[in-house]
Amino acid sequence: MKKVLSNSVKGYTWARFRKDLLAGIIVGIIALPLGMSFAIASGVKPEYGIYSSFVAGIIVSIFGGSRFQIAGPTGAFIPVLLGIVLTYGYQDLLVAGMMAGVLLCLMGIFKLGTLIKFIPRPVTIGFTAGIAVTIFMGQVGNFLGLTGMEKHESFIANMKEIWLHLDSWNFYSVLISCICMFVLFVFPKILPRIPAPLIGLVITTGIAMLFFKDALPTIGSAYGEIPSTFPPFQFPDMTFANMSKLIGPAFVIAMLGGIESLLSAVVADGMTNTKHNSNRELIGQGIANIVTPMFGGIPATGAIARTATNINNGATSRVSGVIHGIFVLLTLLVLAPVAINIPIAAMAPILMLVAWNMSERKTFQHIIKLKSGDTLVLVITFLLTVFASLTVAVEVGLLLAVVLFAKQMGSSMQIEEIEPEGAEIAPHLHDKISIFTIRGPLFFGAAQIFQQNIIKAIHVKPEFLILRMGKVPIIDATAEGYFHQIEKEFSKQGGQILITGLTDKAKESLKGSGLYDRIGEEHFFLHTEDAVHYAENALSELSR
Repeated sequence: MKKVLSNSVKGYTWARFRKDLLAGIIVGIIALPLGMSFAIASGVKPEYGIYSSFVAGIIVSIFGGSRFQIAGPTGAFIPVLLGIVLTYGYQDLLVAGMMAGVLLCLMGIFKLGTLIKFIPRPVTIGFTAGIAVTIFMGQVGNFLGLTGMEKHESFIANMKEIWLHLDSWNFYSVLISCICMFVLFVFPKILPRIPAPLIGLVITTGIAMLFFKDALPTIGSAYGEIPSTFPPFQFPDMTFANMSKLIGPAFVIAMLGGIESLLSAVVADGMTNTKHNSNRELIGQGIANIVTPMFGGIPATGAIARTATNINNGATSRVSGVIHGIFVLLTLLVLAPVAINIPIAAMAPILMLVAWNMSERKTFQHIIKLKSGDTLVLVITFLLTVFASLTVAVEVGLLLAVVLFAKQMGSSMQIEEIEPEGAEIAPHLHDKISIFTIRGPLFFGAAQIFQQNIIKAIHVKPEFLILRMGKVPIIDATAEGYFHQIEKEFSKQGGQILITGLTDKAKESLKGSGLYDRIGEEHFFLHTEDAVHYAENALSELSR
């Protein structure tokens, strides 16, 4: 670590610092409204999102595995965190966040960072699109200024609340929402270097204060004062009873945080032609989520949009992420009294735009058009995320993906009975020697097909069964079990199995199961011709 730091400092120049300073300030400006918006949408006070932005932002920039990663609360967490707050409360959310941090650290220590990358794309697109729909529809009430609504964990229940309270819509809230939406779409074309969410909040807050103050809900009227002080240190209630009931929510936070942070790091790699360290990234995210709850912050992870903005504005190192966190803290200390005047309705379009941008709609449409097993996985994961929960969606999506993959791989295995090229069998020995070529992995999805095909050949009662297995990359435990049954049944009738071209990996599997010794080392051959000659010689000896 010291060597890395010394090298970083050695090559660091004043010109690079100026670039990091500008990038850090711009990302910090973006992080402020998003942090408050994500916190409010998650069912907690806006300042908790700000605390998370600067604490997690600084820690991940220092300890994470990507030089350009910007961490903080993200839209993907909203449905999960809201569900935890509604079920257990804010204090238990802090406990779950800290436990998730520990899990993330363990995942990094045991080098599980690469495993997360194996989650199928249809699953990640499915739950990301589902989360986007949940966020977007969850802001309809704030957009319209509806009053008297209760928040629910169920999507259907929340939609019912909107329907039942439509008559309470507020003209001023709708006006402010529309103005902010207009700013979000138009100002990036006029002033591309100034964050549109900030402009939207400044303009709408000014209009509301000048023309119809107290006519619509604001952060102050809904949540009270935002403390303009450094957040107090507090240690969550980490009792055994509390932790045992929160292990499920903590696991969901850890998995989602791990996936989001690594996806963000991959995006950063593509934009900068660099290479992140997956396991270090998980440890950095873990440390951040352990420390953040001690200052009242909600769970955080790598934010793709903010990381991309950081890079696009010239960031050269981790310093930009640290500056982003410091800027957020300083802004909290100076401008907290002003923030209470921000209309709640102004934040709805910001979150709606976040949901739209994270929906992966083009990839979603592409996978739908495939009309394949991936389409089924995508649709089911999406629907379960919206109408059930993220936990159920990921579990079912992964299980379905594995089943479909096993079916596809099983059907790709080929077993063909042929005469070996260049090794003709004497005509009078045709019924005594059977030869099969096997192609594809022998695993649980293909093991039964393998057994059924070979058993048919055994029932013809040849004396030698030659299996050409040069195209078999792996043999798993299930296939080994079926292989044992084949060998046992064939040896009962006096037959002998000969195997040719076996790969080293498949051979190790047979040795580990004891099947290699049962068949006998002398019955394994490099070439099929050698096995045929062995069988012919053995049959000639028996006929004498």
